[in-house]
Amino acid sequence: MRVSHETIYQCLFVQTRGELKRQLTAHLRSQRQHRKPQTGGAKRVTLGITDQIRISARPAEAEDRAVPGHWEGDLLLGGTGKGAVITLVERSSRFVLLAPLPQRHTAEITRMSLAEMIATLPLELRKSITWDRGSEMAQHARFKLETRVPVYFCDPRSPWQRGSNENTNGLLRQYWPKSADLRHLTQTECDEVALRLNTRPRQTLDWQTPAQFLNTKLDATAV
Repeated sequence: MRVSHETIYQCLFVQTRGELKRQLTAHLRSQRQHRKPQTGGAKRVTLGITDQIRISARPAEAEDRAVPGHWEGDLLLGGTGKGAVITLVERSSRFVLLAPLPQRHTAEITRMSLAEMIATLPLELRKSITWDRGSEMAQHARFKLETRVPVYFCDPRSPWQRGSNENTNGLLRQYWPKSADLRHLTQTECDEVALRLNTRPRQTLDWQTPAQFLNTKLDATAV
């Protein structure tokens, strides 16, 4: 027969008392008096990702960047517990939208902030969003119901499926390093940084700026 280490710890912490317990726990490396709960890490939030919202179900026009209005999104995190920024990047033009989450980035707060960002867009730019599998998007179904914008999710551990967003987040680290304190970040400051990126010529856009490229796309679709 074999006895697991967890059984030994339970016997040590639960069944021993008084001086005996103090003597035995003194030999432990941590010298704890109580056993830490073995939960297997933080509880994961179920996103309810079905075949209908996996990235493979995303419209072909989003995949080939032919039509504007399909976005990639993510959270750019500051230092631990120091806020975040919602980043949205339009796939065809690399046009950027940013919004601060200075305190918490729960699913409800993220949903509400993201809905406000979408509300600023003309209808022709509200086609879809592609996100990773972070728990901040646990309310994606409600977000779709409120905005009529579907959310598609990347495959696990596949950040390249949001390549435009990943590259943009890399550029944003120039302004907000990983250790940055974003708890006092304002929408005005986010708009200023977004303007800098949206007016920067890009080689991938034949040296047009994202703002110019997106305007050209919108003019073409309006004809």
